[in-house]
Amino acid sequence: MTELNAETKDRISKIVEGNDVVLFMKGTPLFPQCGFSSRAIAILDHCKVAFDSVDVLQDMEVRQGIKAFSDWPTIPQLYVKGEFVGGSDIMMEMFEAGELQQLMDEQKVAKAED
Repeated sequence: MTELNAETKDRISKIVEGNDVVLFMKGTPLFPQCGFSSRAIAILDHCKVAFDSVDVLQDMEVRQGIKAFSDWPTIPQLYVKGEFVGGSDIMMEMFEAGELQQLMDEQKVAKAED
């Protein structure tokens, strides 16, 4: 796995800590660039939570750095209140079990505006 330089780590930390819910993904919520990112967006939309996203395709340092930051090899990656939750498979498992909605409620995550 790529070594994470201090500047990139600092940038990623600020994004993760500065947003209640943030999804590092390929593409944007309106135009996801992979099936896993698309599924992650669908899950978050279904949970009706407000979230920010980072398009890793626009920044190679973040694309490689986020993998080292979380010690997780794939994208997308979901963070809630500064904590790494997982990728789309974990999100789907948690969603189907009702655990993702429970986590969002427990963390008092803002609801998305309709």
